[in-house]
Amino acid sequence: MDASGLRICAGYLDRAAQEAMLAALRDIMRAAPIYTPRMPKSGKPMSVRMTNCGPLGWVTDEHGYRYQPRHPDTGDAWPPIPDVVLAAWQTLARYPHPPEACLINVYSADARMGLHQDRDEVDFAAPVVSLSLGDTCLFRIGGHKRSDPTRSLKLASGDALVLGGEARLAFHGVDRIMPGTSTLLPEGGRINVTLRRVTRVG
Repeated sequence: MDASGLRICAGYLDRAAQEAMLAALRDIMRAAPIYTPRMPKSGKPMSVRMTNCGPLGWVTDEHGYRYQPRHPDTGDAWPPIPDVVLAAWQTLARYPHPPEACLINVYSADARMGLHQDRDEVDFAAPVVSLSLGDTCLFRIGGHKRSDPTRSLKLASGDALVLGGEARLAFHGVDRIMPGTSTLLPEGGRINVTLRRVTRVG
């Protein structure tokens, strides 16, 4: 962990654990199909597709960023977070309460994620735990202002990243996907799993 509270656990999931998590995520995607989110106000489609599991799911559309308990297309409640994903939170978060939202981002080879802060939650004391599956990405992280200097690092399949402490509200994003760097996903691309606590306990 660096002084900001950023922790990177390279190779946190071995190949067998990656395959087990992928199988659980495929089940989630069958129950809660991946969809194309839209940017607030403009309604412009994002290049990343997504779905969620857990009591709450993060969504974005013309009405803004928010958490809600149901899939925006099907209207169904999100499926529960699989045990294999919860186990990662329990090991990595160092936080006593369970996550309430598990956002699953699906990146094709040309998908990107612009610099942003994870600040739609009430409880910033809880970290954000992120797990990477599939092709390596070039991840960028900066400070609390969009204009702060940034640094880049590669996140490979099986890597875990934790944003806690000062890094909890750091601007971050994905500049690009590196095709052919993993054989985990037959279709290529990358799946990112992001676990968050949304509400404050007590």
